Amino acid sequence: MLEHGGRIRKAAARYGIPPEDWLDLSTGISPAGWPVPPLPAECWQWLPEAGDGLEEAARRYYGCGHLLAVAGSQAAIQSLPGLRAPGRVGVLAPAYAEHGLAWARGGHRVEPLAPEEISAELDRLDVLLLVNPNNPTGMRFPPETLCAWLERLAARGGWLVVDEAFMDATPEESMAAHAGAAGLVVLRSLGKFFGLAGARVGFVLAWPELLQRLDEALGPWTVAHPARHAARLALADEAWQSAGRQRLLHASTRLAGLLARHGLSPAGGTALFQWVRCERALAIQDQLAKTGILVRRFDDPGSLRFGLPGGEKDWERLEQALRRLS
Repeated sequence: MLEHGGRIRKAAARYGIPPEDWLDLSTGISPAGWPVPPLPAECWQWLPEAGDGLEEAARRYYGCGHLLAVAGSQAAIQSLPGLRAPGRVGVLAPAYAEHGLAWARGGHRVEPLAPEEISAELDRLDVLLLVNPNNPTGMRFPPETLCAWLERLAARGGWLVVDEAFMDATPEESMAAHAGAAGLVVLRSLGKFFGLAGARVGFVLAWPELLQRLDEALGPWTVAHPARHAARLALADEAWQSAGRQRLLHASTRLAGLLARHGLSPAGGTALFQWVRCERALAIQDQLAKTGILVRRFDDPGSLRFGLPGGEKDWERLEQALRRLS
């Protein structure tokens, strides 16, 4: 299995620091997630089923007509490669590594592509897979560029798969409004912006025929009843969403400034994280971990991803740790 953010228990065992004493900045999950209310008893007693309002709430939130609820976008990432014959798949690099791994395991030829290589290589590809905004670099692809690439791919029966896990703070940049067009697959999740990673709720936005095939491949009851209930309420809470976007954008700007003041100027980022390229990534990660602060490290290129601290005590703790870096 690939390395991911989180895994506090593993870090606690390695560094001898109890799990409750860690500041986890490794995941990019909002530290101020949507406040889940007490759940009705039937959420735990009844099997999940369609018709509970979740899909309707999701269609309104994403502004699209065709979608499928899945157990987090990871479920779709692992299943999509099996829905088409093996071919040539271009994957943005660096990016969320589970995508390339899933397509390779599905028998496809995976070709890592730098952003500047995509347009020239596009007509050789059967599938182009992007994370937008990208994880971990924060790079963005404007909708007009993606629509042009989709047209070229779809003309040959190709797909454009866009993972928008970090898009919620900037919905105007989403491809969701184009969902339903043949060849376009958009992945969304409630894990990052809504802070509901433990609920494992995501959505695939695509044309109806593909959604039907994916639904059949995944089988029944893919999203648990309590998760469906909480997700429906979160997607309908427009006041919280609006306030959350402003709060996260402000915090991300604050984080970028804090890192820059301590010699770690970000090379990119989103509303939920900042990405720092540095030759001493391993040493810095280790130094921070010794103080109970976990950040995400990447090896190619050497870099660190810092998620957002929560309360003021967390901000102060991070600043003190950054001061002590040697």
